[in-house]
Amino acid sequence: MPERGQSISQPDFVRASDEDRERVITQLRDEAAAGRLDTEELGARTEAALRARTHGELTELTRDLPVSSGSRRTSAPAPNRRRSSDLRRLLPLAALLIAIWALTGAGYFWPVWPILGVGISMLAPGGCGHRRGPRGARGVRAGGAYPDASTPRGVA
Repeated sequence: MPERGQSISQPDFVRASDEDRERVITQLRDEAAAGRLDTEELGARTEAALRARTHGELTELTRDLPVSSGSRRTSAPAPNRRRSSDLRRLLPLAALLIAIWALTGAGYFWPVWPILGVGISMLAPGGCGHRRGPRGARGVRAGGAYPDASTPRGVA
């Protein structure tokens, strides 16, 4: 059984990523907010998490803390919640298009095509309405500059 903060598929000797370190730091902050760590201990463990190179080093920082359901959060919103918020943004557009259609004679139901197109793009992963993180931005590095810092890719 893996300890708190340790992934089942990651042995202790595997190198930790920045995301792994951030996840442990978030857990430590949550535990400090719950009163299990004081500010000095939080600071020391946070510094150790930033210096950690392996999953084993990160596991040691949370080994003495209880496993709580709140500590295992995911960074992405639940798909059903995301889709319902996208649907709420699509409904005013659909109502406007249907109103225009009704006021212009209610012939062929053309609003289905723009509604369908926008709806599909909103529900698709990475579609409009889904923001990418700083590392997921296309053509732009985390610092915000293009790779050669002068022109975007494909533009010469």
